[in-house]
Amino acid sequence: MAFRRNAPSSQERLSLPPLPDVVLEPIVKLALAEDLGAAGDVTTDAIIDPNADGRWAVRAREDGVVAGLDVATYAGWMIDPDIEYAVAAQDGALVKAGDVILEIEGAARSVLMAERTMLNFIGRLSGIATLTHMYVEAVNGMGVIIASTRKTTPGLRALEKRAVRLGGGGAHRYGLNDAMLIKDNHIAAAGGVAQAMEKALKHAAHLTAIEIEVDTLDQLKQALPFAPSAILLDNFSLTDLRAAVKLAKGQTLLEASGGITIENVFAVAETGVDVISVGALTHSAPSLDIGLDVL
Repeated sequence: MAFRRNAPSSQERLSLPPLPDVVLEPIVKLALAEDLGAAGDVTTDAIIDPNADGRWAVRAREDGVVAGLDVATYAGWMIDPDIEYAVAAQDGALVKAGDVILEIEGAARSVLMAERTMLNFIGRLSGIATLTHMYVEAVNGMGVIIASTRKTTPGLRALEKRAVRLGGGGAHRYGLNDAMLIKDNHIAAAGGVAQAMEKALKHAAHLTAIEIEVDTLDQLKQALPFAPSAILLDNFSLTDLRAAVKLAKGQTLLEASGGITIENVFAVAETGVDVISVGALTHSAPSLDIGLDVL
C-alpha cells in the first residue's frame, strides 16, 4: 500500500525508527541545493510535461542490506510532498540483485528531479550497512560487538551511524560529547596514563563513561587500577590481545582497534575482546549499486 508523508502506513515497523526530521532536513536541503543549483533541473524542465505522472521501482543491482530509506524518501517529499512510496524491502532488510526496494508514484518532473539525490543516499548508506553485515557475520556467535568510529563523512554521521546499526553493528561514540575517550595524544599532553585518568575521573559527571586508549601492555597495567569504563587496545598483535584479556580478567570492557580487516576480524574476536572497532565501516564502504527503473 502506498503512503504519503505524515500519513499512517500499513508497513511493518522498521528495525530502527527513522531519524527525526530535524536531523534529516539540513542534510537533505544541502544535497538538493548542491544538485539543483540556481537554475533547477534544466533537463527535466525542457523535456517533461508538467502534467505527466509515472511509476518507478528502486531496485538493488547487487546483494546487500538496505539503509537510507528515511532520508531518501524525505528528499523526494522535499521536492514534492505528494510523491507516494510503497516499501518492498525495509531498512535493515537483506536483498538480492534485482529485488525491488521501493516503488514510487507521482509527478514525473518531481521524481526525476529527486532521483539522483535519493539513489545517492540509499546507495551510500546501504553500502555501509552491507559492509557492516559482512563483519558481523564473520564473527557470528563470538559474543563480540563490531563498532563504528568517528571516521565518518562530515555532515553525514547520523545517517552513517544508523546504517552501521542496520547492518548489525554498534554505534560507539557519535561525537566528542558522548563520552570521554582518552587517546595517545591526550596521554602525552597530560604527562602519562595515570595523570590523564586522574584528571578525567575528577571532571567526569556521574554518568560519563571513560575509555582510555593504550598502545602497550605496560600502559594497560597502568590504566587498570583506575577502573575505566573501557580500554581501547590500539594496534595490538593477536598475542598481545590475548595477554591483555588475561591481564584485565573481566575488570573492564576491552576494545580492539587498528588494522582490522574482514580477513583477520575472526582471529581478533577469538582473543576474547569485547568490542572490535572498524573505521572502514564508514570511511571505506563501497556504495551498493542501486537503480531506478520505470514501471
